[in-house]
Amino acid sequence: MTASPQPSGRSFPGSGLAKGLAVTLRTMTKKTVTAQYPAVQPDLPPRTRGVIGLFEENCTVCMLCARECPDWCIYIDSHKETVPSAAPGGRERSRNVLDRFAIEFSLCMYCGICIEVCPFDALFWSPEFEYAETDIRDLTHERDKLREWMWTVPAPPALVPAAEEPKEYAAARKSADRTAAQQAAEAAAAAEAAQPQSTQPQSTQPESDRPEDGDAR
Repeated sequence: MTASPQPSGRSFPGSGLAKGLAVTLRTMTKKTVTAQYPAVQPDLPPRTRGVIGLFEENCTVCMLCARECPDWCIYIDSHKETVPSAAPGGRERSRNVLDRFAIEFSLCMYCGICIEVCPFDALFWSPEFEYAETDIRDLTHERDKLREWMWTVPAPPALVPAAEEPKEYAAARKSADRTAAQQAAEAAAAAEAAQPQSTQPQSTQPESDRPEDGDAR
């Protein structure tokens, strides 16, 4: 029968206390990292998921965000309005008008699905996080509050200088150039039509009978 090997190191009385004091001394010499909130606001990352802001001008009441929400915490109400035709004899159209857009943040799990599925860029992440309430029923925020949070959404990061231009930008620029060229052509045609016609009578005397410069009249 062999004896079990003994540990090479020996623990001296008070070694644990010495290690604890060493950790305390190292911590005391470091700079404090205490966040002085709320006196000093934290520097949040640009992709912080705080709350959801609504840009209601882009909302077409397609209901995709409400249908895809796993928690069913988005409430949308709307009505239809008839839009008269722009051209005479044209056909009238109907469009949806947003009446209510609310998000119940007591149910929201901040998955971001509603922002991803929105086809018209009406929902954005805002880094705003100071919206605590004393009553859980007050965590349902209507579109006016969501609109206020929209202005706290940070600007998108700049593109890489060598990156390819997005197709949406190229299509929008091509359409704008086409419209500008059409407007310039119409303005030139209008300016040409507005010029007065010359009413000065032309001389009917043959050039051979006209007196030359210096001849007696």
